[in-house]
Amino acid sequence: MKLRLTALALVLLATACSREGQIQDGGIYITRSVCPQVGIPAATGDITLFNPSNRTDAAALDVSATITNLRPSCDDTGANVISTVTFDVVATRRSADGDRTVVLPYFDVAMQGGSNVIAKRVGRVALQFPAGQLRAQTQGQATIQVNRASVTLPEDVRKELTRERKSGDADASIDPLSKPEIRDAVAKATFEHLIGFQLTQEQLRYNATR
Repeated sequence: MKLRLTALALVLLATACSREGQIQDGGIYITRSVCPQVGIPAATGDITLFNPSNRTDAAALDVSATITNLRPSCDDTGANVISTVTFDVVATRRSADGDRTVVLPYFDVAMQGGSNVIAKRVGRVALQFPAGQLRAQTQGQATIQVNRASVTLPEDVRKELTRERKSGDADASIDPLSKPEIRDAVAKATFEHLIGFQLTQEQLRYNATR
């Protein structure tokens, strides 16, 4: 994840400001949170099972499921920032015959700077299909912890980002994030909490091309 700010951006690192998003003397006020952003990576929010497994046509479709309704919460009061995400998994099956349990794997990732996986855990959710029912739903939950120091910008970087810039200044039109050292520091202190199905290469290819 890359943070893109305008040339006159002011990043407030403490509490939210009533002027957030408004143009003021010195720039645009934006609040930067230490809590990770939550999301589902592209092509990993759905999973399709086939029977037989060597076919991918509609007639062989067995079970399809989707991760939806992410509900994030964040506790940033301690030495570690704790991000917890509760989510729903909704599934349908081809045949309503008999009771059936389908167990699906999902991943839970802490991503730093948009490309560096700091931690990953694989969990499982179980879907119960009663006899005669084509649809099932269940809940899952995932939690990561990030050391607070890792999401805190160095003081010199903070000062550069929050320094007031006036229209007559020589660097007034220069985005502070155009400086590699500033951009890298912001990326290093930026985390994402990502949830998705743990797919095989064949399943990922199917999602990307269907």
